[in-house]
Amino acid sequence: MTDSLHVVAQIPTNPEMRDAVRAGLAELVSATQNEEGCLAYAAYESAVAPGVFITVEEWRSQADLDAHMTTPHIAKAFEVLGSALVGEVAIHPLNPI
Repeated sequence: MTDSLHVVAQIPTNPEMRDAVRAGLAELVSATQNEEGCLAYAAYESAVAPGVFITVEEWRSQADLDAHMTTPHIAKAFEVLGSALVGEVAIHPLNPI
């Protein structure tokens, strides 16, 4: 059996749009947690950088993460985030050390 895939994503948004971003991310988390291959998925807001949100994810495989990126709920989240983003979303698959 292969190891699971851990991922973090950094989502920089306009702090004035925090409520809309939180609502959109809450929907994304709920839908994602029900996906095949999702072992864990949570979203947080940085305590030191208001408006910067982080997702912490664990996937069974790269294929499951790839499938996640094509779901309707990820497309909806990017629509909600679109006007709130103040930079690029940085997605970081992690390698253990």
